[in-house]
Amino acid sequence: MIPRRPVSLQTRPRSKLQNWQAFVRAEASKTWVETPYSGNVHLALVYLYDTDPVDTDNIIKPIQDGLIGLVYEDDSLVTDVEAHRRSLSDTFDVALFPSLLLRGIISGSECVYVRINSAKALESYL
Repeated sequence: MIPRRPVSLQTRPRSKLQNWQAFVRAEASKTWVETPYSGNVHLALVYLYDTDPVDTDNIIKPIQDGLIGLVYEDDSLVTDVEAHRRSLSDTFDVALFPSLLLRGIISGSECVYVRINSAKALESYL
């Protein structure tokens, strides 16, 4: 989980984007203990926002880039992306939520939950 409001790919100055990517990597390194993926990966994001959310499509690439070399060898390995945006004021049935996502909801602060898995065969998504 990334405990901060995400930064858009279109943010200016570019140093803010670079700082965000470094923060993403630092947060991921706290929980990522595996070797980097070398095959195709599926990236799933859940962005929990308070007010005035960032466009979901603009937060994907900076997060992907922040994980290069730690979670996967290169972001070209990300073949499948799933992105969700929900207000922190929504009602959630948390019974099946992963603990990191649950922690984000309980915090009440904007955050992004990130899950990485090996990509499945295309037909399994259809």
